[in-house]
Amino acid sequence: MDLLNIIKDAGIIGAGGAGFPTHAKLTSKAEYILLNGAECEPLLRVDQQLMAQFPDEIIRGLEATGRYIEARKAIIGIKGKHKEVVVLLRERIAALGLANYMEVMELRDMYPAGDEQVLVHELTKRVVPEASIPLKVGCVVINSETALNIYHAMAGKPVTETYLTVAGDIPHRMTVKVPVGVAIRDVFRQCGVENLDDYAVIDGGPMMGSVMNNVDGYVTKKNKGYVLLKKDHFLIRKKSMGIEQARVIGKTACEQCRMCTDLCPRYLLGHNIQPHKLMRAINYNLEDLNELKIAQLCCECNACELFSCPANLHPKSVNIFYKKKLAEQGIRYQPTQVEFHPRAAREYRLIPSKRLVAKIGLKTFDKPAPMTEVEFQPETIRIALRQHIGAPAIPVVAVGDQVKAGQLIGKIPDNSLGAAVHASLNGTVVECTDNFIEIKVGSYV
Repeated sequence: MDLLNIIKDAGIIGAGGAGFPTHAKLTSKAEYILLNGAECEPLLRVDQQLMAQFPDEIIRGLEATGRYIEARKAIIGIKGKHKEVVVLLRERIAALGLANYMEVMELRDMYPAGDEQVLVHELTKRVVPEASIPLKVGCVVINSETALNIYHAMAGKPVTETYLTVAGDIPHRMTVKVPVGVAIRDVFRQCGVENLDDYAVIDGGPMMGSVMNNVDGYVTKKNKGYVLLKKDHFLIRKKSMGIEQARVIGKTACEQCRMCTDLCPRYLLGHNIQPHKLMRAINYNLEDLNELKIAQLCCECNACELFSCPANLHPKSVNIFYKKKLAEQGIRYQPTQVEFHPRAAREYRLIPSKRLVAKIGLKTFDKPAPMTEVEFQPETIRIALRQHIGAPAIPVVAVGDQVKAGQLIGKIPDNSLGAAVHASLNGTVVECTDNFIEIKVGSYV
Protein backbone atom coordinates (compact mmCIF):
# COMPACT_ATOMS: atom_id res chain seq x y z
CA MET A 1 0.00 0.00 0.00
CA ASP A 2 1.39 3.42 -0.91
CA LEU A 3 1.72 6.22 1.65
CA LEU A 4 -1.36 8.09 0.44
CA ASN A 5 -3.63 5.14 1.17
CA ILE A 6 -1.85 4.40 4.46
CA ILE A 7 -2.60 7.97 5.56
CA LYS A 8 -6.16 7.73 4.27
CA ASP A 9 -6.85 4.45 6.06
CA ALA A 10 -5.36 5.81 9.29
CA GLY A 11 -7.84 8.69 9.35
CA ILE A 12 -5.16 11.38 9.54
CA ILE A 13 -6.37 14.96 9.42
CA GLY A 14 -4.76 18.29 10.17
CA ALA A 15 -4.15 18.15 13.92
CA GLY A 16 -5.63 21.47 14.95
CA GLY A 17 -7.47 24.00 12.84
CA ALA A 18 -10.23 22.91 10.51
CA GLY A 19 -9.20 19.26 10.28
CA PHE A 20 -8.58 18.95 6.54
CA PRO A 21 -8.00 15.29 5.55
CA THR A 22 -4.25 14.92 5.04
CA HIS A 23 -4.45 12.42 2.18
CA ALA A 24 -6.24 15.04 0.07
CA LYS A 25 -3.22 17.35 0.42
CA LEU A 26 -0.86 14.77 -1.04
CA THR A 27 -2.47 14.09 -4.41
CA SER A 28 -0.16 16.55 -6.21
CA LYS A 29 3.60 16.94 -6.37
CA ALA A 30 5.28 19.93 -4.75
CA GLU A 31 8.71 21.49 -4.47
CA TYR A 32 8.66 21.92 -0.69
CA ILE A 33 7.20 20.01 2.23
CA LEU A 34 6.93 22.35 5.21
CA LEU A 35 6.44 21.40 8.84
CA ASN A 36 4.41 23.96 10.75
CA GLY A 37 5.85 23.95 14.25
CA ALA A 38 5.19 27.63 14.87
CA GLU A 39 2.29 27.15 17.29
CA CYS A 40 1.68 30.88 17.39
CA GLU A 41 -1.51 30.77 19.50
CA PRO A 42 -0.73 32.08 23.00
CA LEU A 43 -0.70 29.51 25.83
CA LEU A 44 -0.78 26.39 23.61
CA ARG A 45 2.26 24.13 23.99
CA VAL A 46 1.63 20.95 21.98
CA ASP A 47 3.94 21.27 18.96
CA GLN A 48 7.04 22.43 20.79
CA GLN A 49 6.79 19.54 23.27
CA LEU A 50 6.06 16.90 20.63
CA MET A 51 9.16 17.97 18.68
CA ALA A 52 11.21 17.67 21.87
CA GLN A 53 9.76 14.29 22.84
CA PHE A 54 9.46 12.60 19.43
CA PRO A 55 12.04 14.26 17.15
CA ASP A 56 12.98 11.14 15.18
CA GLU A 57 9.38 10.09 14.59
CA ILE A 58 8.35 13.56 13.42
CA ILE A 59 11.41 13.86 11.18
CA ARG A 60 10.73 10.44 9.64
CA GLY A 61 7.04 11.25 9.11
CA LEU A 62 7.94 14.52 7.43
CA GLU A 63 10.60 12.86 5.30
CA ALA A 64 8.24 10.12 4.09
CA THR A 65 5.61 12.69 3.16
CA GLY A 66 8.14 14.84 1.35
CA ARG A 67 9.53 11.89 -0.61
CA TYR A 68 6.01 10.84 -1.58
CA ILE A 69 5.15 14.21 -3.14
CA GLU A 70 8.66 14.36 -4.64
CA ALA A 71 9.58 17.53 -2.75
CA ARG A 72 13.17 18.56 -3.31
CA LYS A 73 13.45 19.94 0.22
CA ALA A 74 11.80 19.56 3.62
CA ILE A 75 11.81 22.50 6.03
CA ILE A 76 10.84 22.51 9.70
CA GLY A 77 9.59 25.91 10.85
CA ILE A 78 9.90 26.49 14.60
CA LYS A 79 10.23 29.66 16.61
CA GLY A 80 13.84 30.50 17.41
CA LYS A 81 12.97 31.04 21.06
CA HIS A 82 12.71 27.25 21.48
CA LYS A 83 16.50 26.99 21.36
CA GLU A 84 16.87 23.52 22.89
CA VAL A 85 14.35 21.99 20.50
CA VAL A 86 16.00 23.68 17.53
CA VAL A 87 19.38 22.21 18.51
CA LEU A 88 17.86 18.78 19.09
CA LEU A 89 16.09 18.70 15.72
CA ARG A 90 19.25 19.71 13.88
CA GLU A 91 21.25 17.04 15.69
CA ARG A 92 18.70 14.34 14.87
CA ILE A 93 18.40 15.38 11.22
CA ALA A 94 22.18 15.02 10.89
CA ALA A 95 22.24 11.71 12.79
CA LEU A 96 19.53 10.29 10.52
CA GLY A 97 21.52 11.25 7.44
CA LEU A 98 18.98 13.79 6.19
CA ALA A 99 21.05 17.00 6.32
CA ASN A 100 21.03 17.26 2.52
CA TYR A 101 17.25 16.98 2.38
CA MET A 102 15.87 18.62 5.52
CA GLU A 103 16.65 21.74 7.50
CA VAL A 104 15.32 23.64 10.48
CA MET A 105 14.50 27.31 9.97
CA GLU A 106 13.92 29.59 12.93
CA LEU A 107 10.80 31.73 12.93
CA ARG A 108 10.39 35.08 14.60
CA ASP A 109 8.23 35.22 17.72
CA MET A 110 5.30 37.00 16.12
CA TYR A 111 1.63 36.40 15.46
CA PRO A 112 0.39 34.66 13.36
CA ALA A 113 3.60 32.82 12.42
CA GLY A 114 1.56 29.62 12.21
CA ASP A 115 -0.87 30.96 9.63
CA GLU A 116 -0.25 28.70 6.65
CA GLN A 117 0.35 31.54 4.21
CA VAL A 118 2.53 33.53 6.60
CA LEU A 119 4.57 30.37 7.24
CA VAL A 120 5.07 29.75 3.52
CA HIS A 121 6.46 33.25 3.06
CA GLU A 122 8.66 33.12 6.15
CA LEU A 123 10.23 29.80 5.05
CA THR A 124 10.37 30.17 1.25
CA LYS A 125 9.86 33.92 0.57
CA ARG A 126 6.97 32.97 -1.72
CA VAL A 127 3.50 34.49 -1.42
CA VAL A 128 0.45 32.29 -1.82
CA PRO A 129 -1.99 34.07 -4.17
CA GLU A 130 -5.29 35.44 -2.91
CA ALA A 131 -8.02 32.84 -2.35
CA SER A 132 -5.53 30.05 -3.04
CA ILE A 133 -3.51 27.38 -1.21
CA PRO A 134 0.23 26.76 -0.62
CA LEU A 135 0.32 24.17 -3.41
CA LYS A 136 -0.09 27.06 -5.85
CA VAL A 137 3.49 28.11 -5.01
CA GLY A 138 4.89 24.59 -4.79
CA CYS A 139 4.41 23.95 -1.07
CA VAL A 140 2.56 21.42 1.07
CA VAL A 141 2.21 22.20 4.78
CA ILE A 142 1.59 19.78 7.65
CA ASN A 143 2.09 20.30 11.37
CA SER A 144 4.20 18.38 13.85
CA GLU A 145 1.43 16.19 15.26
CA THR A 146 0.29 15.31 11.74
CA ALA A 147 3.86 14.23 10.89
CA LEU A 148 3.90 12.13 14.07
CA ASN A 149 0.60 10.52 13.09
CA ILE A 150 2.00 9.74 9.63
CA TYR A 151 4.96 7.98 11.24
CA HIS A 152 2.60 5.92 13.40
CA ALA A 153 0.40 5.13 10.39
CA MET A 154 3.41 3.66 8.57
CA ALA A 155 3.72 1.29 11.53
CA GLY A 156 0.05 0.33 11.23
CA LYS A 157 -1.40 2.58 13.95
CA PRO A 158 -4.41 4.78 13.04
CA VAL A 159 -5.29 8.05 14.78
CA THR A 160 -7.00 7.24 18.07
CA GLU A 161 -5.49 9.92 20.32
CA THR A 162 -4.79 13.62 20.22
CA TYR A 163 -2.45 15.89 22.15
CA LEU A 164 -3.88 19.05 23.64
CA THR A 165 -2.96 21.81 26.06
CA VAL A 166 -5.28 22.89 28.85
CA ALA A 167 -4.30 26.35 30.06
CA GLY A 168 -5.60 29.61 31.46
CA ASP A 169 -6.80 30.54 34.93
CA ILE A 170 -6.61 27.01 36.35
CA PRO A 171 -4.66 25.21 39.11
CA HIS A 172 -2.65 22.86 36.89
CA ARG A 173 -1.76 23.74 33.31
CA MET A 174 -0.77 20.72 31.28
CA THR A 175 -0.34 19.18 27.86
CA VAL A 176 -1.77 15.70 27.69
CA LYS A 177 -2.46 12.81 25.32
CA VAL A 178 -6.19 12.09 25.24
CA PRO A 179 -8.07 9.18 23.63
CA VAL A 180 -10.49 10.51 21.03
CA GLY A 181 -14.02 10.51 22.40
CA VAL A 182 -13.24 11.20 26.06
CA ALA A 183 -15.60 13.70 27.71
CA ILE A 184 -14.11 17.20 27.78
CA ARG A 185 -15.07 17.57 31.45
CA ASP A 186 -12.86 14.56 32.25
CA VAL A 187 -9.90 16.41 30.77
CA PHE A 188 -10.61 19.46 32.91
CA ARG A 189 -10.78 17.33 36.05
CA GLN A 190 -7.18 16.28 35.45
CA CYS A 191 -6.27 19.98 35.69
CA GLY A 192 -7.97 20.43 39.04
CA VAL A 193 -11.19 21.98 37.70
CA GLU A 194 -14.31 20.18 38.91
CA ASN A 195 -16.78 23.07 38.90
CA LEU A 196 -17.07 25.14 35.73
CA ASP A 197 -19.77 27.52 36.96
CA ASP A 198 -17.40 30.51 37.09
CA TYR A 199 -15.52 29.60 33.92
CA ALA A 200 -15.92 30.05 30.21
CA VAL A 201 -13.97 27.75 27.90
CA ILE A 202 -12.31 28.68 24.62
CA ASP A 203 -12.06 25.74 22.24
CA GLY A 204 -8.64 26.15 20.64
CA GLY A 205 -6.27 29.06 21.05
CA PRO A 206 -7.27 32.39 22.61
CA MET A 207 -7.01 34.21 19.27
CA MET A 208 -8.89 32.00 16.83
CA GLY A 209 -10.77 29.75 19.22
CA SER A 210 -14.42 30.32 20.07
CA VAL A 211 -16.20 30.32 23.43
CA MET A 212 -17.96 27.00 23.91
CA ASN A 213 -21.71 27.14 24.46
CA ASN A 214 -21.68 23.62 25.85
CA VAL A 215 -18.77 21.92 27.63
CA ASP A 216 -20.52 18.56 27.76
CA GLY A 217 -18.94 17.50 24.47
CA TYR A 218 -16.19 15.04 23.62
CA VAL A 219 -12.60 15.34 22.42
CA THR A 220 -12.04 14.99 18.66
CA LYS A 221 -8.93 14.40 16.55
CA LYS A 222 -8.58 18.06 15.67
CA ASN A 223 -8.72 19.48 19.21
CA LYS A 224 -5.44 21.18 20.10
CA GLY A 225 -6.26 22.95 23.32
CA TYR A 226 -8.72 24.51 25.74
CA VAL A 227 -8.27 27.84 27.50
CA LEU A 228 -10.28 28.28 30.70
CA LEU A 229 -10.87 31.83 31.94
CA LYS A 230 -13.26 33.44 34.38
CA LYS A 231 -16.44 34.63 32.72
CA ASP A 232 -15.65 38.29 33.40
CA HIS A 233 -12.26 38.16 31.65
CA PHE A 234 -11.82 40.69 28.85
CA LEU A 235 -11.23 37.99 26.26
CA ILE A 236 -14.43 36.11 27.13
CA ARG A 237 -16.53 39.27 27.07
CA LYS A 238 -15.01 40.25 23.74
CA LYS A 239 -15.55 36.86 22.11
CA SER A 240 -19.10 36.57 23.45
CA MET A 241 -20.38 39.69 21.71
CA GLY A 242 -22.90 39.07 18.91
CA ILE A 243 -22.71 40.59 15.44
CA GLU A 244 -25.66 42.95 16.00
CA GLN A 245 -24.11 44.40 19.12
CA ALA A 246 -20.75 44.66 17.36
CA ARG A 247 -22.47 46.43 14.47
CA VAL A 248 -24.10 49.03 16.72
CA ILE A 249 -20.84 49.74 18.54
CA GLY A 250 -18.98 49.98 15.23
CA LYS A 251 -21.47 52.51 13.89
CA THR A 252 -20.85 54.84 16.80
CA ALA A 253 -17.12 54.38 17.34
CA CYS A 254 -15.27 53.39 14.13
CA GLU A 255 -13.14 56.33 13.04
CA GLN A 256 -11.70 54.67 9.91
CA CYS A 257 -8.16 54.79 11.25
CA ARG A 258 -7.13 51.80 9.06
CA MET A 259 -5.20 50.05 11.84
CA CYS A 260 -7.20 46.85 11.26
CA THR A 261 -6.00 46.86 7.65
CA ASP A 262 -2.48 48.15 8.20
CA LEU A 263 -1.66 45.33 10.66
CA CYS A 264 -3.59 42.57 8.86
CA PRO A 265 -1.16 39.67 8.16
CA ARG A 266 -2.75 38.84 4.80
CA TYR A 267 -2.87 42.49 3.71
CA LEU A 268 0.83 42.78 4.56
CA LEU A 269 1.52 39.80 2.28
CA GLY A 270 0.07 41.84 -0.58
CA HIS A 271 -3.52 40.61 -0.55
CA ASN A 272 -6.45 42.97 -1.04
CA ILE A 273 -8.16 42.26 2.28
CA GLN A 274 -9.05 45.62 3.86
CA PRO A 275 -11.15 45.26 7.02
CA HIS A 276 -11.59 49.02 7.44
CA LYS A 277 -13.61 49.10 4.21
CA LEU A 278 -15.90 46.39 5.53
CA MET A 279 -16.35 48.34 8.75
CA ARG A 280 -17.29 51.34 6.61
CA ALA A 281 -19.78 49.25 4.66
CA ILE A 282 -21.60 47.96 7.73
CA ASN A 283 -21.60 51.40 9.34
CA TYR A 284 -23.29 52.98 6.32
CA ASN A 285 -25.45 49.99 5.33
CA LEU A 286 -23.75 49.60 1.96
CA GLU A 287 -25.48 46.70 0.22
CA ASP A 288 -23.51 46.05 -2.98
CA LEU A 289 -21.92 42.73 -2.04
CA ASN A 290 -19.83 42.65 -5.21
CA GLU A 291 -17.83 45.50 -3.72
CA LEU A 292 -17.39 43.57 -0.47
CA LYS A 293 -16.03 40.29 -1.82
CA ILE A 294 -12.69 41.06 -0.18
CA ALA A 295 -14.23 39.69 3.03
CA GLN A 296 -13.56 36.21 1.66
CA LEU A 297 -9.82 36.86 1.94
CA CYS A 298 -10.01 37.04 5.74
CA CYS A 299 -8.26 34.12 7.48
CA GLU A 300 -10.00 34.98 10.79
CA CYS A 301 -6.74 35.24 12.72
CA ASN A 302 -8.43 37.90 14.88
CA ALA A 303 -5.40 40.21 14.92
CA CYS A 304 -7.63 43.12 13.85
CA GLU A 305 -10.18 42.54 16.59
CA LEU A 306 -7.96 41.61 19.53
CA PHE A 307 -4.81 43.63 18.84
CA SER A 308 -5.01 46.28 16.13
CA CYS A 309 -8.19 48.25 16.76
CA PRO A 310 -7.53 51.11 19.23
CA ALA A 311 -11.26 51.28 20.02
CA ASN A 312 -11.69 47.53 20.68
CA LEU A 313 -14.19 47.13 17.82
CA HIS A 314 -15.00 43.94 15.89
CA PRO A 315 -13.62 43.95 12.32
CA LYS A 316 -13.26 40.16 12.17
CA SER A 317 -16.88 39.65 13.15
CA VAL A 318 -17.91 42.04 10.40
CA ASN A 319 -15.76 40.11 7.91
CA ILE A 320 -17.51 36.89 8.94
CA PHE A 321 -20.90 38.61 8.61
CA TYR A 322 -20.16 39.51 5.00
CA LYS A 323 -18.59 36.11 4.27
CA LYS A 324 -21.90 34.50 5.18
CA LYS A 325 -23.90 36.93 3.07
CA LEU A 326 -21.63 36.31 0.07
CA ALA A 327 -21.90 32.54 0.51
CA GLU A 328 -25.70 32.75 0.69
CA GLN A 329 -25.76 34.53 -2.68
CA GLY A 330 -23.08 32.36 -4.29
CA ILE A 331 -20.73 35.31 -4.87
CA ARG A 332 -17.02 34.48 -4.93
CA TYR A 333 -13.96 36.72 -4.94
CA GLN A 334 -11.90 36.46 -8.13
CA PRO A 335 -8.27 37.66 -7.94
CA THR A 336 -7.23 40.14 -10.61
CA GLN A 337 -3.51 39.38 -10.43
CA VAL A 338 -1.36 36.27 -10.40
CA GLU A 339 1.78 37.25 -8.51
CA PHE A 340 1.81 38.88 -5.11
CA HIS A 341 4.55 40.61 -3.16
CA PRO A 342 4.71 41.65 0.50
CA ARG A 343 4.01 45.31 1.16
CA ALA A 344 7.08 47.39 1.93
CA ALA A 345 5.89 48.17 5.47
CA ARG A 346 5.47 44.50 6.47
CA GLU A 347 8.77 44.21 8.35
CA TYR A 348 7.75 47.10 10.61
CA ARG A 349 4.21 45.93 11.31
CA LEU A 350 4.63 42.38 12.55
CA ILE A 351 2.84 41.65 15.85
CA PRO A 352 5.22 40.59 18.68
CA SER A 353 3.82 37.62 20.60
CA LYS A 354 4.63 39.02 24.04
CA ARG A 355 2.89 42.28 23.28
CA LEU A 356 -0.13 40.37 22.00
CA VAL A 357 -0.30 38.22 25.14
CA ALA A 358 -0.26 41.35 27.30
CA LYS A 359 -2.88 43.09 25.14
CA ILE A 360 -5.41 40.26 25.50
CA GLY A 361 -4.89 39.94 29.26
CA LEU A 362 -3.08 36.61 29.35
CA LYS A 363 0.35 37.60 30.66
CA THR A 364 -0.41 36.14 34.10
CA PHE A 365 -1.29 32.78 32.53
CA ASP A 366 1.52 32.59 29.96
CA LYS A 367 3.35 29.80 31.77
CA PRO A 368 4.54 26.27 30.94
CA ALA A 369 1.96 23.54 30.42
CA PRO A 370 4.24 20.50 30.77
CA MET A 371 3.57 17.20 29.03
CA THR A 372 1.81 15.10 31.65
CA GLU A 373 1.08 11.40 31.49
CA VAL A 374 -2.53 10.75 32.42
CA GLU A 375 -4.43 7.47 32.26
CA PHE A 376 -8.02 8.16 31.32
CA GLN A 377 -10.52 5.55 32.48
CA PRO A 378 -13.89 6.67 31.13
CA GLU A 379 -16.98 4.50 31.38
CA THR A 380 -18.01 5.52 27.87
CA ILE A 381 -16.52 7.40 24.94
CA ARG A 382 -18.40 9.17 22.16
CA ILE A 383 -16.61 9.37 18.83
CA ALA A 384 -17.89 11.93 16.35
CA LEU A 385 -18.30 10.84 12.75
CA ARG A 386 -17.49 14.34 11.53
CA GLN A 387 -14.21 15.45 13.04
CA HIS A 388 -12.94 16.86 9.78
CA ILE A 389 -13.73 18.93 6.70
CA GLY A 390 -15.88 16.96 4.28
CA ALA A 391 -18.60 14.36 4.55
CA PRO A 392 -19.17 12.56 7.86
CA ALA A 393 -17.89 9.02 8.14
CA ILE A 394 -20.37 6.17 7.65
CA PRO A 395 -20.61 3.71 10.58
CA VAL A 396 -19.34 0.21 9.87
CA VAL A 397 -20.36 -1.13 13.29
CA ALA A 398 -23.70 -1.58 15.02
CA VAL A 399 -25.07 -1.56 18.55
CA GLY A 400 -23.78 -4.61 20.41
CA ASP A 401 -20.59 -4.98 18.40
CA GLN A 402 -17.41 -5.47 20.38
CA VAL A 403 -14.59 -3.22 19.18
CA LYS A 404 -10.91 -2.91 19.95
CA ALA A 405 -8.71 0.18 20.08
CA GLY A 406 -7.60 1.03 16.56
CA GLN A 407 -10.50 -0.75 14.87
CA LEU A 408 -12.23 1.05 11.99
CA ILE A 409 -15.71 2.13 13.05
CA GLY A 410 -16.51 4.74 10.39
CA LYS A 411 -15.48 4.79 6.72
CA ILE A 412 -15.24 7.57 4.15
CA PRO A 413 -18.33 7.73 1.91
CA ASP A 414 -17.65 6.75 -1.70
CA ASN A 415 -16.37 9.55 -3.94
CA SER A 416 -16.30 12.03 -1.06
CA LEU A 417 -13.80 14.12 0.85
CA GLY A 418 -13.63 12.78 4.37
CA ALA A 419 -11.67 10.84 6.96
CA ALA A 420 -12.02 7.43 8.56
CA VAL A 421 -12.60 7.15 12.31
CA HIS A 422 -11.43 4.43 14.68
CA ALA A 423 -12.21 3.22 18.18
CA SER A 424 -9.79 4.72 20.67
CA LEU A 425 -10.44 2.18 23.46
CA ASN A 426 -11.74 -1.38 23.73
CA GLY A 427 -15.42 -1.75 24.43
CA THR A 428 -18.94 -2.39 23.15
CA VAL A 429 -20.98 -0.15 20.86
CA VAL A 430 -24.04 1.02 22.81
CA GLU A 431 -25.33 3.75 20.48
CA CYS A 432 -24.80 4.46 16.80
CA THR A 433 -26.26 7.50 15.01
CA ASP A 434 -25.46 9.56 11.92
CA ASN A 435 -23.39 11.87 14.12
CA PHE A 436 -21.53 9.69 16.61
CA ILE A 437 -20.74 6.23 17.89
CA GLU A 438 -20.87 5.67 21.65
CA ILE A 439 -18.79 2.88 23.15
CA LYS A 440 -19.01 1.43 26.64
CA VAL A 441 -15.39 1.01 27.63
CA GLY A 442 -13.82 -2.05 29.21
CA SER A 443 -15.66 -5.21 30.04
CA TYR A 444 -18.16 -6.14 27.37
CA VAL A 445 -21.85 -5.76 28.18
